[in-house]
Amino acid sequence: MSQHKSLRGSSQIKVKRNVLKRFERVDLLKKRGQWKEGAGNVHKLPKTKPEE
Repeated sequence: MSQHKSLRGSSQIKVKRNVLKRFERVDLLKKRGQWKEGAGNVHKLPKTKPEE
């Protein structure tokens, strides 16, 4: 019996995601130099596009 497409592991997903998780957005802002340590509010983050 084969496994359904929707149940496969995330390692096989090759689709680019449009939405980042909160920790991914913070990491991206740190990388770009737009995040100030201790002064930022993780609930009001600016919109960010994922790197391509």
